[in-house]
This record gives sequence, structure tokens and C-alpha cells, in this order.
Amino acid sequence: MHIRSLSLRQFRTYNRLELDLPASPILLLGANAQGKTSLLEAIAYLAVGRSPLTGTDQHLIRWSAIEAAMPFAYLQAEVVQRNRTDLIEIALEQKTLSNGNTRLEKQIKLNQHPIRQMDLAGHLNVVIFLPEDVDLVSGAPAGRRRFLDDLLSQVYPAYVEALNEYQTALSRRNALLRHLRDFGGDPAQLVPLEETLVQTGVTLSLYRRRLVKALTFYADRLHQELAGSEKAWLQLQYEPNFDPLRPPAVDYQLGLLPEMLGESPVDLDTLYEAYRTMLYSQRRIEIERGMTLIGPHRDELRFISAGVDMGTFGSRGQQRTVVLALRLAELRWLEQETRESPVLLLDEVLAELDRARRAYLLNLLGDVEQAILCTTDAEMFPASFRQKTQMFEVAEGIISRLNGTP
Repeated sequence: MHIRSLSLRQFRTYNRLELDLPASPILLLGANAQGKTSLLEAIAYLAVGRSPLTGTDQHLIRWSAIEAAMPFAYLQAEVVQRNRTDLIEIALEQKTLSNGNTRLEKQIKLNQHPIRQMDLAGHLNVVIFLPEDVDLVSGAPAGRRRFLDDLLSQVYPAYVEALNEYQTALSRRNALLRHLRDFGGDPAQLVPLEETLVQTGVTLSLYRRRLVKALTFYADRLHQELAGSEKAWLQLQYEPNFDPLRPPAVDYQLGLLPEMLGESPVDLDTLYEAYRTMLYSQRRIEIERGMTLIGPHRDELRFISAGVDMGTFGSRGQQRTVVLALRLAELRWLEQETRESPVLLLDEVLAELDRARRAYLLNLLGDVEQAILCTTDAEMFPASFRQKTQMFEVAEGIISRLNGTP
């Protein structure tokens, strides 16, 4: 899989960009704040319909477009896979309502036909390395949940649908809980929203569990190679806030979960009922708190190496090694699930690595159809590697091919 062409309008630092990209390693050179990260962000946004850097789409619109009262942004990519070529388009437009408030409208098209965000799954797969990725290990649990959500959303439309429904029902239930706390009323009003949480929450948990199991398989081996020791084993430990495979009344072993979803010997009705019962038992406390305390929105993911929780006790260097193994495991998982090599995006990552890990990562790029590496210093890359890449320079949102590159 590779991106043949990329077009941007009024996106972040880019006023207008038309860029043809080769199916090979690409070095994007430029000083800080010139548009390197924004380019990678645009590609990742086209993959799943949301930014890896911000949760607010309005922030993606170029500030000068907003000042000129033309608040819109447009992104387009032509994506080549083994058996097809897709044209992905996303348009953002901020509109002013009659009451003076603003509303952002987002339209997504695939091959010129409008689609839902969930239908982007499988049409552009990316693995993005960012300097702040170390926070995946040491930061807040929300970042780790988002990591799982973003990765699953690239492959499974059903997961995106379940996630959207869950988040909508969760928001509405929390609002109703606060209303019941402040003004009273019949708690039975919660039942329809709880039923949605039950159905979608079990789905999210099963998908996440399967993903974490697969990532552990790949990440463990990669982590040992990166650390240079067979003793440096790595386990990704999924800790559901409420485990539908271990409800209080049903003691299922984790091994009962099969390799493929949809073939589970576990009775889903039993899991739904256990989750439903738990929500009911927590109602009084949740009304007092005004929030839902049970469900996958409070799940945790931990990284354990040689018995040590890397998020709590790992050094900065150890955490970087874990993140590198995790991202490379993500790459292997996407290849396995889609039979396509995802586009690899690296933003100043080599500057964070020592020489051995830098060489290890560059060596793996030979297995990737397309990789875009952003850097402020081309000399960080060996001459032998630079000779295999096509080099571009970005300055103030303008990208040009450097002389002497093929």
C-alpha cells in the first residue's frame, strides 16, 4: 500500500499543496514549525477521519482561512493497494449559525461517493511514530485507550460503529445521571441507554482483548531484539474496567477467547446479562457521582517487561524501547490483518533513539512499501540509507523535491 498523490487545502500550515509521492522511503527535511508534522497528521487523518494530535477538527483549518472568513479545509489522497486504487477525500467547513454559534461540517468521500467515517476502514492504513509516543507508556490511560481505538478503527468498520454508539450512549447516560441527581426522577429512564452500553461495550472489550493478545505476540519478540536480551520479555496487559469474560457470576478463563471473533464458545447473552446486572447494581452510586463508572471507557493497558510495569518504574530509555516495539508490532499486525503493508510515518523519531536502535529501525524499512521520515538533519541518516530515499524539503508549507534525488 502506498499514497500516490496527496492534495491539501487550508490544512494547518498548508495553503495549497499538490504532491506526488513515490512508493519508497521518503526523507522530508525542514526546520521546526514548517509543516513536517502537519503532513503526517493529514495522512493519518485520511486513514481514520480523526487527528492523532487533536480531538478538535476546527484546529485543523488553517488560521488564515478563518481570519479571511473562509473557514474550510480539504484533504485528498490517491491510495494504491495490490488490487485497487482508492480516492479518499475529506472536507471540513465551519459554518456560522443564525444564533452566532459555529458548527463544523465534515464530509467524507471514497471514490467520489459520500461515506460514513467508519467506512474508511481498510482503505488507508498507517503506522505513525511521534516523539510524544513515549506518553503511551507513561501517560494517562486515555491515550492508551485511544491507541487501541485508532488501530482497530483502521481495520474493522464494526468496531467504529460500536465505539460511536457506545460514546453517544455514554454521554447521554452521564447527562441523565446528573439530571436524576439534581432533580430526581425515575431511574428506569436509564434502561435504553444501558442496553446500548451493554451491547456495544461487550463488543469493544472483545475486539480490544484480541488485539492486545496479537500485539503481545509481535511486541515481545521485537522488544527482546531491541533490548538485546532474551530476558527482556514484554507483555501487554489488558485490564478491563469490567471484564465481560470474567463477570462475577461466570468464571471464564481467558483462554476461551478464540482467535477469531464471531466463533466464541462464550455465551454472549450471559456476558450481556452480567454487564447489565453490574450497571444496575451501580446505579445509586453513579447517580450520586453523576457519571458512569463501569465500562470500556475506563479500561487500562499496561506494559510489563521482566515483571516490571514500564509505565510506573521504567526509565525513559526503557519506555522508548517499549514504544518502538509496540509501533513495530502494530505494523506487523496490520500486515497480517489486511495483507497489505501500511504506510509508515516517522516524525523525528530517530533523534530519540541510540545508534543501535536507529540502525534496527532503518533496516526494517526495507520491508515497507512506503515510509515518510521527517527530520531537521539529514546527516542523522547514514549515507547508504539516504541514497535509497527520495528527498523533499518543506519550508513554510511549501514542499519541493531536492536536486540530485531520483
